[in-house]
Amino acid sequence: MTKPMAATMLSIMVFPGAGHFLLKRYIAGTGLACVAAVALYILMANTFAVALSISEKIRSGEIQFDPIIITQAVSQQTAGSDAQRFNIATAVLIIAWLVGIVDSYRVGRLQAKNAAEDV
Repeated sequence: MTKPMAATMLSIMVFPGAGHFLLKRYIAGTGLACVAAVALYILMANTFAVALSISEKIRSGEIQFDPIIITQAVSQQTAGSDAQRFNIATAVLIIAWLVGIVDSYRVGRLQAKNAAEDV
């Protein structure tokens, strides 16, 4: 497997920025990984907050332990500004991942081309 393809596969399967570390582009890799990690943290924190809130309502008897009622409660919990923050974090994570994939392939191809010219 060529280095550009290996870097691209790392970016696809592991985490944004992983391919950049293979290509020794540490600053770009760290930047992508940090942006993706913050977006992922926001997504996970919001998800856990909603799950905790609903589980507390189930324990207190405020809502019944029924999948349909729980689904409705989740829908109501994720409305408003939390939904907007959740959507923005999702978009940022997807964009960081796509940028990581495309840029690691581009940088890998450029490095392979420069190595071929040096020979």
